[in-house]
Amino acid sequence: MDKGKKECNWSGWRGQVVDLLHWRDLKQSGLVFGSVLLLLFSLTQFSVVSVIAYLALAVLSATISFRIYKSVLQAVQKTDEGHPFKAYLEVEIALSADQIIKYVDKIQLYINSTMKELRRLFLVQDLVDSIKFAVLMWLLTYVGALFNGLTLLILAVVSMFSVPVVYEKYQTQIDQYLGLVRTQVNSIMGKIREKVPGAKKKE
Repeated sequence: MDKGKKECNWSGWRGQVVDLLHWRDLKQSGLVFGSVLLLLFSLTQFSVVSVIAYLALAVLSATISFRIYKSVLQAVQKTDEGHPFKAYLEVEIALSADQIIKYVDKIQLYINSTMKELRRLFLVQDLVDSIKFAVLMWLLTYVGALFNGLTLLILAVVSMFSVPVVYEKYQTQIDQYLGLVRTQVNSIMGKIREKVPGAKKKE
């Protein structure tokens, strides 16, 4: 029962992310997209420490001002509504032991699979796959020369919030072109496997 509940929670969380990236709720997606972009652009101008400090000051300025405003309002109206953030202060935000174990297990699984894949590529278990990986790394040297890490992160965020919408709208045409590209790549890789000694995959 616990396993089913966890899978349900994971599915619900994944569904929320999909809805966010597909702009199901324009206000919510716009708020998240704008906030993330603002943060990343801030990091291009200021240090991480400065950005964190400014964000903390902005939040504290808003919450302190609102707390004082509500306190004055309660004093003038002679009401006793209590702390204005009481509902949020009572929300449970601690991670349970089961949640921590679940996330640690997922991270461990990802790290192990990544290490195995890198070992396979660097030790040339499959020649063609290692060549494709080398070509990808070579292309990344040019990408790295043109963009820094933050710029790539900004482009990744913009892509995350734009590509799903574009794909959803033009899915048929995109799938058609991707199919043609995939066919050509597989054809070329097949010819390489036939001509390069030891490149054929073992059955």
